[in-house]
Amino acid sequence: MLAIEKCRLTWPDFEADYTLNVEAGALCAVVGPSGGGKTTLLHMIAGFEKPESGTLTLNGQSLLPLEPSKRPVAIVFQDHNLFPHLTVAENVALGLRPSLRMTPEERRAVGEMLEAVGLSGFEKRRPGEMSGGQRQRVALARALVSGRPLILLDEPFSSLDPGLRRDMVRLVGELRRRRPVTIVMTIHTPEDVADLADQMAFVAEGRVIASGPPAAILNGPLASRIASAVSDS
Repeated sequence: MLAIEKCRLTWPDFEADYTLNVEAGALCAVVGPSGGGKTTLLHMIAGFEKPESGTLTLNGQSLLPLEPSKRPVAIVFQDHNLFPHLTVAENVALGLRPSLRMTPEERRAVGEMLEAVGLSGFEKRRPGEMSGGQRQRVALARALVSGRPLILLDEPFSSLDPGLRRDMVRLVGELRRRRPVTIVMTIHTPEDVADLADQMAFVAEGRVIASGPPAAILNGPLASRIASAVSDS
């Protein structure tokens, strides 16, 4: 389980205080207004932001003493963060071996993950030769091949058209069923994930205002506030 308890962060113009629990193996969709603290929440989990107080654990292990590279966490950003001079296979391989000096087993794992995301045959292409959706598949493959138990997706599909975005959300759902992994994903179109997520959290003003089954969140007392927040994102 990912357990966040009263993690407080402050800046001159913003204050956050997060409490959220996500069961192991769950897909938690995080929704809310722009500037409400969704990305900050993910950055805190990944270690890019450090809370002044509170606890942050994954399966009972405190993550707070660990540097980002040492945390059992992989993150996919909106801009996919691929290296343009590396091939698709090399970009994915970074999730396993930053030196790119791979064993035969690791090369096989990279190939299997590319097949899983529908990119077999693309191994030697470079990111600039691919569509936006294909680049996001590469970034997703890199995160999943790492074997880390917690994957953070920060608005990864917001630049895609609605049909492709929905396809990518479905792909995330399929991949997590193949390998046990917990996923926390910020998204500004909750309707795309409502029937796939196990949990939805509404984050605004630096707080987790509500968390629970997607249907309960989207049809509950906060429905109009969520609709307004999403339309402004």
